[in-house]
Amino acid sequence: MSAPPSSDVKPQVKIAKQTLEVPFFRERLSDTVAIEMMQVKSGEFLMGSPEKERDRSNSEGPQHLVQVPGFWMGKYPVTQSQWRIVAGLPQEDHLLDETPSSFKGDDCPVERVSWDDAVEFCKRLSTYTKRPYRLPSEAEWEYACRAGTTTPFHFGETITTDLANYDGTDDPDGKWSGSYGDGPKGEYRQETTPVGQFGVANTFGLCDMHGNVLEWCQDPWHDNYEAEPPTDGSAWIEGGNDRLRVFRGGSWYDNPRYCRSAYRLNTSRVNRYINFGFRVVCAVQ
Repeated sequence: MSAPPSSDVKPQVKIAKQTLEVPFFRERLSDTVAIEMMQVKSGEFLMGSPEKERDRSNSEGPQHLVQVPGFWMGKYPVTQSQWRIVAGLPQEDHLLDETPSSFKGDDCPVERVSWDDAVEFCKRLSTYTKRPYRLPSEAEWEYACRAGTTTPFHFGETITTDLANYDGTDDPDGKWSGSYGDGPKGEYRQETTPVGQFGVANTFGLCDMHGNVLEWCQDPWHDNYEAEPPTDGSAWIEGGNDRLRVFRGGSWYDNPRYCRSAYRLNTSRVNRYINFGFRVVCAVQ
């Protein structure tokens, strides 16, 4: 007679690997530093989360169909080496600190940047390259993150700290769990990790969309999607709270429920914290 299953056995998550060819270009900033821009093809998707998704927030609904034109998006969040070069370019609207990050590393995401800092970065990059760089709209960000999926993460129904950088440990007071659904618990690195460290991209070729740093979007905050947001992929400006701007993607500091594709968060546009970062997009030309 076989022994009963051990309660210590951890759920296993297997990722099916495939090789895809995604068009991209490198925006060269120096002889050794460039921003890799991946092509996000046009398409449509249901924005927001279904009502039965685990840990869903009311701000994520109701779901609505959005048609998104094609664009280019940074493969990774902006890194410290990329930030340092662009922050050294001529000022557009306000000053930038060339070394704002608490965690140091050329290939780590820049953090401790405000929304206005990120917008200034895009303006300087646009002037330098003669291409229209900006922050993604909320719709563009979620569409790019999902990359054709409808599950909580582009990996599938759950996530592990072998795939992304987030807090995989339980809160001692039991307020949150380090696992999501049937996924395993994991480690808490307590800092950012170099971009692309996990080697897992979605089908648009984008990495670190879940965890590592929260990513600023263009949009001012709206409490939910009930007031007819745009359905063309553009930023939802009308009726929003201009003092608050949207974050997406979760971070090293957050537990896995905050790393879901549909999760939305807001803070003051002037705030800077050790998990605030961003990535850039560029219109198709």
